[in-house]
Amino acid sequence: MKSTIKTKKVIQYSITGLLVIVLLWGFKKGDDFKIAKSLDIYYSLFRDVNMYYVDETNPEDMVENSIHAMLNKLDPYTVYIPEKDKDEFTFMTTGQYGGIGALIRNNGEYPIVAQPYQGFPADKAGLKAGDRILEIDGKPTNEYELDEVSEHLKGIPETTVKLLIERPYSEEKFEKEIVREEIQIKSVPYYGVVKDGIGYIRVSKFTPDVSKEVKKAFRELQTEYQINSLVLDLRGNPGGLLIEAPRICNLFVNKGEEIVSTKGKMQKWNQTLKTTDSPIDTEIPLVVMVNRGSASASEIVAGALQDLDRAVIIGQRTFGKGLVQTTVPLNYNAQVKITTAKYYIPSGRCVQALDYTNRNEDGSVGHVPDSLITEFKTRNGRTVFDGGGIMPDVKVESEDVSPLSISLITQNVIFDYATKFAYENPEIESVEEFNITDEIYNDFVQFALNDSFTYETRSEMELKELEKIVKREKYYDRAKEELENLRNKLINDKETDLQAFREEVTEFLRDEIVGRYYYQEGQIRTNLKDDTQLHKALDVLKNKEQYDSILSPDFVNDRQLGMKISMLDKRVIKDKTSAVNGYFYESAMR
Repeated sequence: MKSTIKTKKVIQYSITGLLVIVLLWGFKKGDDFKIAKSLDIYYSLFRDVNMYYVDETNPEDMVENSIHAMLNKLDPYTVYIPEKDKDEFTFMTTGQYGGIGALIRNNGEYPIVAQPYQGFPADKAGLKAGDRILEIDGKPTNEYELDEVSEHLKGIPETTVKLLIERPYSEEKFEKEIVREEIQIKSVPYYGVVKDGIGYIRVSKFTPDVSKEVKKAFRELQTEYQINSLVLDLRGNPGGLLIEAPRICNLFVNKGEEIVSTKGKMQKWNQTLKTTDSPIDTEIPLVVMVNRGSASASEIVAGALQDLDRAVIIGQRTFGKGLVQTTVPLNYNAQVKITTAKYYIPSGRCVQALDYTNRNEDGSVGHVPDSLITEFKTRNGRTVFDGGGIMPDVKVESEDVSPLSISLITQNVIFDYATKFAYENPEIESVEEFNITDEIYNDFVQFALNDSFTYETRSEMELKELEKIVKREKYYDRAKEELENLRNKLINDKETDLQAFREEVTEFLRDEIVGRYYYQEGQIRTNLKDDTQLHKALDVLKNKEQYDSILSPDFVNDRQLGMKISMLDKRVIKDKTSAVNGYFYESAMR
């Protein structure tokens, strides 16, 4: 009886939630009957499935799954947020939560501290990366899922949580009673001078007041270090609060400039955001670094500064998220984040990817057909394009990571070695001076070879697929010997690969070790030493003639060159003469 009552309540709540979502969208006259009919069918179907299905069902999970499935049909950003996920959502949008201030991850039977945030409770209590959390308030953590461990560590500021910790390599177990605090992670984790008077500011997300953090960093770089140019690093920045984008642009462009406009179905979602204050510096040469992980508000900043010809954009095409979400409360502390508008930058471009069918594995913009691309003009008359994301003025391809390195990272081999190294070495040189020596790397190789990590190269995976096809088409007996020879050539040798990919592995190893002593800021600083994209940015900033030429109307970017070469290909097919080929090729290369 109680189960039936609970199911009825769940159905009622779910119908209410679904109805709120539908009403928020608005609907055409005459659709009200269709909506009522559909909800009635949903109610009766849900009731009968719960009543007659052969096994026990979980009504709340079924409702939540049905809501997620419905919203997934719209776009990736319209999502339902149940009460249990509210804290995580708040952290993603504000950077704030109540807790101990540490990243945790799974590693074996128990969760471990992956990284304590400098200056927060876990760090002040002496917890270190690699520490195993055996118990939380007397309850064994191996009985919890990772998200449950996280929930138990979070809580109201000023409350306490008692942890039983085991420190690797020391065989030491100890208890720590930690007072939770309000944790607010900086949106500017690092800024400094990288070379020859060139300033650098890393912006990790667009939380409230991120523009104040950037402003403070910029002023300090100007007054204390007299920088003559600046790199703004938005790589991997997923965005956040839209209002912060024009505030950051306002540091570099004049008051009254339009930065972004939003257009939606309902009039109240239409707005234009302009700069409202006097800028700090409208003349300093500026480079903005982006990649496939730069999304939403970070794309607005990069795109607006590009459209206003205020900065040179360097890196890869950005993610392609030009949709605005509004969070609406539902019953029982649930929320729905609804896409209510698209945003447009000064040239009139929409950043949103126009083609959902050609996404990269990470969800970013993939190949965009020329037929879906429209040309726009910047203030200086440069040609820019829509189609999804911001195309950089200077393209720097990202480097692929080998399967070996991926395995060493995901299977915690590098992490575990850094834990061992930190236990054996209480301190290291400064970030700038520390390097992975032959002695350290050889020690790591022996550590890795004694570990049971495994990996499979892309070639080995493709060979397996080829063998399946050959067997299916009944050619296997004929090709068996050749396939076997190829398999023997491709079989990975851990020791050989650890030497072959030493340079790549060394970077990840150095990053993890430095983080044990100098936290996130140290990791950023050590990564910048071998940062190909940053080196390109420095080259552009040190060459005023090149910088100015990129911002001039005559500059031809990679997209324009590609389209001219595409025209060439079509012309050559149509008119197979070498003279035409040479003419178009020379034109494309100008």
